[in-house]
Amino acid sequence: MTITLAIETSCDETSCSVLKGGREVLSNIISSQIEIHRQFGGVVPEVASRKHIENINLIIQQALDEANITFHDIDLVGVTQGPGLVGALLVGISSAKAIAYAIDKPIVGVNHIEGHICANYIEHKDLEPPFTCLVVSGGHTYLVQANSYTEYELIGRTRDDAAGEAFDKVARALGLSYPGGPLIDKLSKEGDKYAIDFPRVYLENGSYDFSFSGLKTAVLNYLNQMKQKDEDIVVKDVAASFQQAVIEVLVEKTIRLAKERKSDKIVMAGGVAANEGLRNLMKHRGKEEGIDILYPSRVLCTDNAAMIGSAAYFHYKKGHTSNYYLNVEPNLELKG
Repeated sequence: MTITLAIETSCDETSCSVLKGGREVLSNIISSQIEIHRQFGGVVPEVASRKHIENINLIIQQALDEANITFHDIDLVGVTQGPGLVGALLVGISSAKAIAYAIDKPIVGVNHIEGHICANYIEHKDLEPPFTCLVVSGGHTYLVQANSYTEYELIGRTRDDAAGEAFDKVARALGLSYPGGPLIDKLSKEGDKYAIDFPRVYLENGSYDFSFSGLKTAVLNYLNQMKQKDEDIVVKDVAASFQQAVIEVLVEKTIRLAKERKSDKIVMAGGVAANEGLRNLMKHRGKEEGIDILYPSRVLCTDNAAMIGSAAYFHYKKGHTSNYYLNVEPNLELKG
């Protein structure tokens, strides 16, 4: 069974994982920088890169120790190639190439978005393509048709703000700390999701793309109008109404694509896939349409190396490997 060492440093988590095959996790060490970046209200790229440099060797050794293996037991090295912050990605790729060269084993550069999708293979051992997938994170919102373990058809994407980005910006306007998405989700449970009629942006008829910039602006305008009128702002109602406007669009477009493609499974991935409101509405609509709804546990929704190792394994089994000229691609697109 192939033993994969995987490294993920695309943003503000330094992570290393060891997997057996593409689905069994032997270790998955994650060092988060959230507390460091919270004081700035978001991720500072230069700070993130420096922390990755400080942490990477320790995190790699911890992953090996927890898996009870040495470098000599590794068959394959996987690493995030992009998309992400260029400085952060360079730390991971440099480490991965050094290890692969030292032990003379193949290396596979992985698309971070593909990694998020593959987190579901770890969580759901029997999951096999094809299926419809919604990828929602701080930087990306994609609707994807997974045709095989390594072939993806990009159907829809955000034209402006990603869903997670909109959550963070609205949270900041509400005076909430970073990261704002989980806080809005928590507040939404206490608020009235129909208190404020924020717009649902579906774009052109039949479009599978997304746009959340207008919704974000509508929330900001509402807050400014309330302040000008000197009226009280019920933060929990704003949070709940905003979240409902986002998730209704995400769910309806995903369900529509699954029905069009005759998919009996919808897979969710990315940090926003941990949102309880999104999970509950998607499960409700899936039950109505007879479609299974799958998503990873919360630790596998956020950035982690286990998902990168899974994606690397499936590409390796297909005969896809990289070389020592492998370079970072901060704007790497998801390709079939």
